[in-house]
Amino acid sequence: MNRKVLFLELGLASILTLSLLLGGCGKTSTAKADSGDTAPPPAQVEPDMDSSNFKVDHPDQFPLVKAAEHMAAPELNVTGVVGPDVSKNVPVISTATGRVIDIKVKVGDTVQKGEVLFTVRSADIAGAFSDYRHAVAAEQLAKKQLDRSKILLDDGAIPVSQLEIAQTAEDTALVDLDTTAKHLQVLGVPDPNNPTDIISMLAPVSGVITDQQITNSSAVQAFAPSNTSPTNPYSTGYPFTISDMSDVWVVCDVFENNLSQVGMNEYADVRLNAYPNRVFRARISNIGQILDPNLHTAKVRLEVPNQAGLMRIGMFATATFHGETMETRAVVPSSAILHLHDRDWVYTPAPNNHFKRVEVTAGVMLPNNMQEVVTGIKPGDQVVSNALVLQSTVEQ
Repeated sequence: MNRKVLFLELGLASILTLSLLLGGCGKTSTAKADSGDTAPPPAQVEPDMDSSNFKVDHPDQFPLVKAAEHMAAPELNVTGVVGPDVSKNVPVISTATGRVIDIKVKVGDTVQKGEVLFTVRSADIAGAFSDYRHAVAAEQLAKKQLDRSKILLDDGAIPVSQLEIAQTAEDTALVDLDTTAKHLQVLGVPDPNNPTDIISMLAPVSGVITDQQITNSSAVQAFAPSNTSPTNPYSTGYPFTISDMSDVWVVCDVFENNLSQVGMNEYADVRLNAYPNRVFRARISNIGQILDPNLHTAKVRLEVPNQAGLMRIGMFATATFHGETMETRAVVPSSAILHLHDRDWVYTPAPNNHFKRVEVTAGVMLPNNMQEVVTGIKPGDQVVSNALVLQSTVEQ
Protein backbone atom coordinates (compact mmCIF):
# COMPACT_ATOMS: atom_id res chain seq x y z
CA MET A 1 0.00 0.00 0.00
CA ASN A 2 2.79 2.44 0.90
CA ARG A 3 4.62 1.41 -2.27
CA LYS A 4 1.63 2.58 -4.45
CA VAL A 5 1.49 5.95 -2.73
CA LEU A 6 5.21 6.43 -3.31
CA PHE A 7 4.86 5.75 -7.05
CA LEU A 8 2.00 8.26 -7.29
CA GLU A 9 4.05 10.98 -5.59
CA LEU A 10 7.01 10.38 -7.89
CA GLY A 11 4.79 10.56 -11.01
CA LEU A 12 3.25 13.88 -9.94
CA ALA A 13 6.67 15.34 -9.30
CA SER A 14 7.91 14.30 -12.75
CA ILE A 15 4.90 15.86 -14.49
CA LEU A 16 5.38 19.14 -12.59
CA THR A 17 9.07 19.29 -13.52
CA LEU A 18 8.33 18.65 -17.23
CA SER A 19 5.73 21.42 -17.28
CA LEU A 20 8.18 23.91 -15.81
CA LEU A 21 10.79 22.99 -18.41
CA LEU A 22 8.38 23.37 -21.32
CA GLY A 23 7.18 26.73 -20.02
CA GLY A 24 10.74 27.99 -19.82
CA CYS A 25 11.49 26.90 -23.36
CA GLY A 26 8.40 28.69 -24.67
CA LYS A 27 9.38 31.92 -22.96
CA THR A 28 12.87 31.64 -24.35
CA SER A 29 11.70 31.14 -27.94
CA THR A 30 9.20 34.02 -27.64
CA ALA A 31 11.87 36.29 -26.28
CA LYS A 32 14.13 35.38 -29.17
CA ALA A 33 11.36 36.13 -31.69
CA ASP A 34 10.64 39.48 -30.05
CA SER A 35 14.27 40.46 -30.11
CA GLY A 36 14.63 39.79 -33.92
CA ASP A 37 14.71 42.58 -36.62
CA THR A 38 11.37 43.41 -38.38
CA ALA A 39 10.29 45.84 -41.24
CA PRO A 40 8.95 49.29 -40.29
CA PRO A 41 5.20 49.29 -39.81
CA PRO A 42 3.10 50.54 -42.72
CA ALA A 43 1.73 54.06 -42.58
CA GLN A 44 -1.60 54.28 -40.83
CA VAL A 45 -4.19 56.72 -42.18
CA GLU A 46 -6.83 58.22 -39.95
CA PRO A 47 -9.68 60.02 -41.77
CA ASP A 48 -10.65 63.40 -40.38
CA MET A 49 -14.12 64.90 -40.16
CA ASP A 50 -13.33 66.52 -43.53
CA SER A 51 -13.39 63.82 -46.24
CA SER A 52 -10.48 65.57 -48.03
CA ASN A 53 -8.31 65.74 -44.91
CA PHE A 54 -6.21 62.76 -43.72
CA LYS A 55 -3.82 62.13 -40.84
CA VAL A 56 -0.76 59.94 -41.50
CA ASP A 57 1.45 58.58 -38.73
CA HIS A 58 4.53 58.47 -41.02
CA PRO A 59 4.26 61.53 -43.31
CA ASP A 60 7.94 61.22 -44.26
CA GLN A 61 7.01 58.27 -46.50
CA PHE A 62 5.36 60.73 -48.92
CA PRO A 63 8.01 63.16 -50.28
CA LEU A 64 7.02 66.74 -50.99
CA VAL A 65 7.94 68.99 -53.89
CA LYS A 66 7.64 72.75 -54.23
CA ALA A 67 5.58 74.15 -57.12
CA ALA A 68 7.72 76.13 -59.54
CA GLU A 69 6.79 79.32 -61.41
CA HIS A 70 5.93 79.48 -65.11
CA MET A 71 4.81 82.37 -67.33
CA ALA A 72 2.18 81.53 -69.94
CA ALA A 73 -0.67 83.13 -71.84
CA PRO A 74 -4.15 82.16 -70.64
CA GLU A 75 -5.89 79.50 -72.69
CA LEU A 76 -9.50 78.44 -73.02
CA ASN A 77 -10.28 74.93 -74.27
CA VAL A 78 -13.78 74.16 -75.56
CA THR A 79 -15.28 71.34 -77.57
CA GLY A 80 -17.02 71.62 -80.92
CA VAL A 81 -18.25 69.74 -83.97
CA VAL A 82 -17.15 70.04 -87.58
CA GLY A 83 -19.89 71.08 -90.01
CA PRO A 84 -20.12 72.34 -93.59
CA ASP A 85 -19.93 76.01 -94.47
CA VAL A 86 -23.65 76.71 -94.80
CA SER A 87 -22.97 79.60 -97.15
CA LYS A 88 -21.48 77.04 -99.56
CA ASN A 89 -24.34 74.53 -99.33
CA VAL A 90 -26.07 74.26 -102.71
CA PRO A 91 -29.46 72.54 -102.94
CA VAL A 92 -30.09 70.36 -105.99
CA ILE A 93 -33.61 71.02 -107.24
CA SER A 94 -35.79 69.05 -109.60
CA THR A 95 -36.78 71.22 -112.54
CA ALA A 96 -39.82 69.03 -113.30
CA THR A 97 -42.53 67.36 -111.26
CA GLY A 98 -42.54 63.61 -111.71
CA ARG A 99 -41.25 60.27 -110.48
CA VAL A 100 -37.59 59.35 -109.89
CA ILE A 101 -36.55 56.44 -112.10
CA ASP A 102 -32.78 56.28 -111.45
CA ILE A 103 -30.35 57.63 -108.81
CA LYS A 104 -26.69 57.81 -109.73
CA VAL A 105 -25.12 59.04 -106.43
CA LYS A 106 -25.59 58.78 -102.67
CA VAL A 107 -24.70 60.65 -99.48
CA GLY A 108 -20.96 61.04 -99.03
CA ASP A 109 -20.07 60.84 -102.72
CA THR A 110 -17.88 63.50 -104.29
CA VAL A 111 -19.41 64.88 -107.49
CA GLN A 112 -18.27 67.24 -110.22
CA LYS A 113 -20.24 70.08 -111.76
CA GLY A 114 -22.44 68.81 -114.63
CA GLU A 115 -22.47 65.20 -113.38
CA VAL A 116 -25.81 63.37 -113.62
CA LEU A 117 -27.34 62.89 -110.15
CA PHE A 118 -30.75 61.37 -110.91
CA THR A 119 -33.35 61.10 -113.68
CA VAL A 120 -37.07 61.90 -113.58
CA ARG A 121 -39.98 60.88 -115.80
CA SER A 122 -42.27 63.90 -115.97
CA ALA A 123 -45.55 64.81 -117.66
CA ASP A 124 -44.40 68.46 -117.48
CA ILE A 125 -41.70 67.74 -120.04
CA ALA A 126 -44.08 65.88 -122.35
CA GLY A 127 -46.50 68.83 -122.21
CA ALA A 128 -43.71 71.32 -122.82
CA PHE A 129 -42.55 69.39 -125.90
CA SER A 130 -46.12 69.36 -127.20
CA ASP A 131 -46.40 73.14 -126.76
CA TYR A 132 -43.05 73.61 -128.49
CA ARG A 133 -43.99 71.51 -131.50
CA HIS A 134 -47.28 73.41 -131.85
CA ALA A 135 -45.37 76.70 -131.68
CA VAL A 136 -42.95 75.51 -134.38
CA ALA A 137 -45.82 74.54 -136.69
CA ALA A 138 -47.67 77.82 -136.04
CA GLU A 139 -44.55 79.86 -136.77
CA GLN A 140 -43.87 78.00 -139.99
CA LEU A 141 -47.47 78.59 -141.15
CA ALA A 142 -47.34 82.30 -140.20
CA LYS A 143 -44.08 82.69 -142.10
CA LYS A 144 -45.57 81.14 -145.24
CA GLN A 145 -48.59 83.45 -145.00
CA LEU A 146 -46.28 86.44 -144.58
CA ASP A 147 -44.25 85.47 -147.65
CA ARG A 148 -47.45 84.98 -149.72
CA SER A 149 -48.81 88.34 -148.56
CA LYS A 150 -45.62 90.08 -149.69
CA ILE A 151 -45.96 88.55 -153.20
CA LEU A 152 -49.63 89.47 -153.43
CA LEU A 153 -48.90 93.02 -152.28
CA ASP A 154 -46.26 93.38 -155.00
CA ASP A 155 -48.83 92.25 -157.57
CA GLY A 156 -51.40 94.67 -156.15
CA ALA A 157 -53.77 91.83 -155.22
CA ILE A 158 -54.10 92.80 -151.52
CA PRO A 159 -53.91 96.04 -149.61
CA VAL A 160 -51.09 96.96 -147.20
CA SER A 161 -53.35 96.21 -144.23
CA GLN A 162 -53.39 92.52 -145.14
CA LEU A 163 -49.60 92.46 -145.14
CA GLU A 164 -49.56 94.09 -141.74
CA ILE A 165 -51.92 91.42 -140.38
CA ALA A 166 -49.66 88.67 -141.73
CA GLN A 167 -46.59 90.35 -140.23
CA THR A 168 -48.31 90.56 -136.80
CA ALA A 169 -49.22 86.87 -136.97
CA GLU A 170 -45.59 85.99 -137.74
CA ASP A 171 -44.28 88.12 -134.86
CA THR A 172 -46.74 86.48 -132.47
CA ALA A 173 -45.75 83.01 -133.66
CA LEU A 174 -42.06 83.83 -133.09
CA VAL A 175 -42.82 84.98 -129.52
CA ASP A 176 -44.70 81.75 -128.81
CA LEU A 177 -41.88 79.67 -130.26
CA ASP A 178 -39.27 81.48 -128.16
CA THR A 179 -41.41 81.13 -125.01
CA THR A 180 -41.92 77.39 -125.42
CA ALA A 181 -38.23 76.90 -126.19
CA LYS A 182 -37.30 78.81 -123.02
CA HIS A 183 -39.76 76.64 -121.07
CA LEU A 184 -37.93 73.52 -122.22
CA GLN A 185 -34.64 75.13 -121.29
CA VAL A 186 -35.90 75.88 -117.77
CA LEU A 187 -37.03 72.28 -117.40
CA GLY A 188 -33.49 71.21 -118.23
CA VAL A 189 -34.07 69.77 -121.70
CA PRO A 190 -30.72 69.93 -123.54
CA ASP A 191 -32.09 69.41 -127.05
CA PRO A 192 -35.59 70.73 -127.87
CA ASN A 193 -35.55 68.85 -131.16
CA ASN A 194 -35.28 65.47 -129.39
CA PRO A 195 -38.67 64.87 -127.70
CA THR A 196 -38.65 62.80 -124.46
CA ASP A 197 -40.45 62.63 -121.14
CA ILE A 198 -37.27 61.77 -119.16
CA ILE A 199 -34.96 64.48 -117.86
CA SER A 200 -31.55 64.18 -116.13
CA MET A 201 -30.79 66.41 -113.14
CA LEU A 202 -27.18 67.63 -113.13
CA ALA A 203 -24.91 68.77 -110.30
CA PRO A 204 -24.85 72.58 -110.28
CA VAL A 205 -21.47 72.68 -108.47
CA SER A 206 -18.66 70.39 -107.44
CA GLY A 207 -18.57 69.10 -103.86
CA VAL A 208 -19.74 66.38 -101.49
CA ILE A 209 -23.31 65.07 -101.21
CA THR A 210 -24.26 65.89 -97.60
CA ASP A 211 -28.00 65.23 -97.74
CA GLN A 212 -30.40 63.05 -99.74
CA GLN A 213 -34.18 63.20 -99.61
CA ILE A 214 -35.22 60.94 -102.51
CA THR A 215 -35.24 57.23 -103.31
CA ASN A 216 -36.01 55.28 -106.45
CA SER A 217 -39.68 55.63 -107.50
CA SER A 218 -40.25 58.54 -105.12
CA ALA A 219 -42.09 61.61 -106.34
CA VAL A 220 -40.47 65.03 -106.66
CA GLN A 221 -41.99 68.45 -107.12
CA ALA A 222 -40.50 71.06 -109.39
CA PHE A 223 -38.50 73.80 -107.66
CA ALA A 224 -39.79 72.84 -104.19
CA PRO A 225 -38.40 70.85 -101.24
CA SER A 226 -40.07 67.55 -100.49
CA ASN A 227 -39.38 67.39 -96.75
CA THR A 228 -36.61 68.01 -94.22
CA SER A 229 -34.53 65.50 -92.31
CA PRO A 230 -34.90 65.67 -88.51
CA THR A 231 -31.56 63.88 -88.06
CA ASN A 232 -29.56 66.15 -90.37
CA PRO A 233 -29.38 69.79 -89.25
CA TYR A 234 -27.88 70.73 -92.63
CA SER A 235 -30.77 69.30 -94.65
CA THR A 236 -32.41 71.68 -97.15
CA GLY A 237 -35.30 69.36 -97.93
CA TYR A 238 -34.42 69.26 -101.64
CA PRO A 239 -33.53 65.96 -103.40
CA PHE A 240 -29.80 66.46 -102.76
CA THR A 241 -27.56 68.98 -101.03
CA ILE A 242 -24.00 69.52 -102.26
CA SER A 243 -21.48 71.08 -99.87
CA ASP A 244 -18.19 72.67 -100.85
CA MET A 245 -15.78 71.17 -98.29
CA SER A 246 -12.79 73.35 -99.15
CA ASP A 247 -13.70 75.36 -96.04
CA VAL A 248 -15.61 74.03 -93.03
CA TRP A 249 -17.07 75.37 -89.80
CA VAL A 250 -16.28 74.27 -86.26
CA VAL A 251 -19.14 75.32 -83.98
CA CYS A 252 -18.21 75.44 -80.27
CA ASP A 253 -20.13 76.08 -77.06
CA VAL A 254 -18.50 78.74 -74.85
CA PHE A 255 -19.82 79.41 -71.35
CA GLU A 256 -21.02 82.88 -70.50
CA ASN A 257 -18.21 83.38 -67.95
CA ASN A 258 -15.57 82.74 -70.64
CA LEU A 259 -16.94 84.92 -73.44
CA SER A 260 -14.50 87.70 -72.56
CA GLN A 261 -11.67 85.43 -73.78
CA VAL A 262 -13.18 85.16 -77.28
CA GLY A 263 -13.08 87.97 -79.84
CA MET A 264 -14.23 88.39 -83.42
CA ASN A 265 -11.61 87.73 -86.14
CA GLU A 266 -9.19 86.30 -83.58
CA TYR A 267 -7.57 82.93 -84.20
CA ALA A 268 -7.77 79.63 -82.35
CA ASP A 269 -6.01 76.27 -82.57
CA VAL A 270 -8.24 73.37 -83.52
CA ARG A 271 -7.38 69.74 -82.83
CA LEU A 272 -9.38 66.74 -84.02
CA ASN A 273 -9.81 63.51 -82.09
CA ALA A 274 -8.99 61.68 -85.33
CA TYR A 275 -5.66 63.55 -85.76
CA PRO A 276 -4.50 64.55 -82.25
CA ASN A 277 -1.00 65.51 -83.41
CA ARG A 278 -2.17 68.01 -86.05
CA VAL A 279 -3.14 71.60 -85.30
CA PHE A 280 -5.45 73.58 -87.60
CA ARG A 281 -5.60 77.37 -87.46
CA ALA A 282 -9.14 78.74 -87.41
CA ARG A 283 -10.63 82.24 -87.49
CA ILE A 284 -13.55 83.28 -85.27
CA SER A 285 -16.21 84.44 -87.73
CA ASN A 286 -19.26 84.67 -85.48
CA ILE A 287 -20.20 84.78 -81.79
CA GLY A 288 -23.84 83.91 -81.13
CA GLN A 289 -26.00 86.72 -79.78
CA ILE A 290 -28.42 84.34 -78.04
CA LEU A 291 -27.32 82.14 -75.12
CA ASP A 292 -28.64 78.68 -74.44
CA PRO A 293 -31.20 79.26 -71.64
CA ASN A 294 -30.29 76.02 -69.87
CA LEU A 295 -26.49 75.88 -70.17
CA HIS A 296 -25.78 79.61 -70.58
CA THR A 297 -23.45 78.94 -73.48
CA ALA A 298 -23.01 80.84 -76.73
CA LYS A 299 -22.30 79.30 -80.13
CA VAL A 300 -18.91 80.40 -81.46
CA ARG A 301 -18.25 79.69 -85.13
CA LEU A 302 -14.75 79.05 -86.44
CA GLU A 303 -13.83 78.99 -90.12
CA VAL A 304 -11.14 76.46 -91.00
CA PRO A 305 -9.49 75.85 -94.41
CA ASN A 306 -9.80 72.19 -95.37
CA GLN A 307 -7.45 71.91 -98.32
CA ALA A 308 -6.15 68.51 -97.21
CA GLY A 309 -9.71 67.20 -96.90
CA LEU A 310 -9.04 65.71 -93.46
CA MET A 311 -12.01 67.38 -91.77
CA ARG A 312 -15.28 65.54 -92.14
CA ILE A 313 -18.77 66.56 -91.08
CA GLY A 314 -19.61 65.43 -87.55
CA MET A 315 -16.04 65.08 -86.29
CA PHE A 316 -15.42 66.13 -82.69
CA ALA A 317 -12.89 68.93 -82.25
CA THR A 318 -11.20 70.85 -79.44
CA ALA A 319 -10.61 74.56 -79.93
CA THR A 320 -7.99 76.45 -77.90
CA PHE A 321 -8.37 80.24 -77.59
CA HIS A 322 -5.20 82.11 -76.58
CA GLY A 323 -5.16 85.24 -74.44
CA GLU A 324 -2.86 88.19 -75.04
CA THR A 325 -1.58 88.94 -71.50
CA MET A 326 0.90 86.64 -69.76
CA GLU A 327 -0.03 84.99 -66.45
CA THR A 328 1.98 83.37 -63.67
CA ARG A 329 1.17 79.72 -63.11
CA ALA A 330 2.38 76.93 -60.88
CA VAL A 331 4.25 73.97 -62.33
CA VAL A 332 4.50 70.56 -60.62
CA PRO A 333 5.52 67.05 -61.71
CA SER A 334 2.72 65.36 -63.57
CA SER A 335 2.76 62.57 -60.94
CA ALA A 336 1.69 65.11 -58.31
CA ILE A 337 -1.69 65.57 -60.06
CA LEU A 338 -4.36 62.95 -59.39
CA HIS A 339 -7.27 62.56 -61.81
CA LEU A 340 -10.23 61.35 -59.78
CA HIS A 341 -13.98 61.53 -60.47
CA ASP A 342 -13.39 63.60 -63.64
CA ARG A 343 -11.47 66.20 -61.63
CA ASP A 344 -7.83 66.99 -60.91
CA TRP A 345 -6.42 67.01 -57.37
CA VAL A 346 -3.15 67.47 -55.48
CA TYR A 347 -2.23 66.63 -51.89
CA THR A 348 -0.80 69.45 -49.78
CA PRO A 349 0.74 69.08 -46.29
CA ALA A 350 -1.11 70.39 -43.24
CA PRO A 351 -0.13 70.70 -39.54
CA ASN A 352 -0.05 67.68 -37.19
CA ASN A 353 0.84 65.06 -39.83
CA HIS A 354 -2.19 65.88 -41.97
CA PHE A 355 -2.56 65.96 -45.75
CA LYS A 356 -5.31 67.84 -47.52
CA ARG A 357 -6.67 66.98 -50.97
CA VAL A 358 -7.07 70.18 -53.01
CA GLU A 359 -8.92 70.44 -56.32
CA VAL A 360 -6.91 72.09 -59.11
CA THR A 361 -7.26 72.90 -62.79
CA ALA A 362 -4.50 71.16 -64.71
CA GLY A 363 -2.95 72.90 -67.70
CA VAL A 364 -0.75 71.81 -70.57
CA MET A 365 2.08 69.33 -70.32
CA LEU A 366 5.62 70.73 -70.28
CA PRO A 367 9.00 69.09 -70.91
CA ASN A 368 10.54 66.72 -68.32
CA ASN A 369 7.11 65.39 -67.24
CA MET A 370 6.07 68.71 -65.74
CA GLN A 371 2.54 70.08 -65.93
CA GLU A 372 0.94 73.47 -65.47
CA VAL A 373 -1.59 74.10 -62.74
CA VAL A 374 -3.92 76.94 -63.72
CA THR A 375 -5.91 77.24 -60.48
CA GLY A 376 -5.88 75.64 -57.03
CA ILE A 377 -2.29 76.25 -55.95
CA LYS A 378 0.33 78.94 -56.52
CA PRO A 379 4.09 78.88 -57.07
CA GLY A 380 5.94 77.99 -53.87
CA ASP A 381 3.21 75.74 -52.46
CA GLN A 382 4.26 72.26 -51.43
CA VAL A 383 2.50 69.17 -52.79
CA VAL A 384 3.01 65.42 -52.52
CA SER A 385 5.26 64.42 -55.42
CA ASN A 386 3.34 61.20 -56.12
CA ALA A 387 -0.33 61.67 -55.40
CA LEU A 388 -1.28 58.20 -56.58
CA VAL A 389 0.78 56.51 -53.85
CA LEU A 390 -0.93 58.53 -51.11
CA GLN A 391 -4.33 57.93 -52.68
CA SER A 392 -3.67 54.18 -52.75
CA THR A 393 -2.69 54.25 -49.09
CA VAL A 394 -5.88 56.15 -48.24
CA GLU A 395 -8.02 53.64 -50.12
CA GLN A 396 -6.31 50.65 -48.40
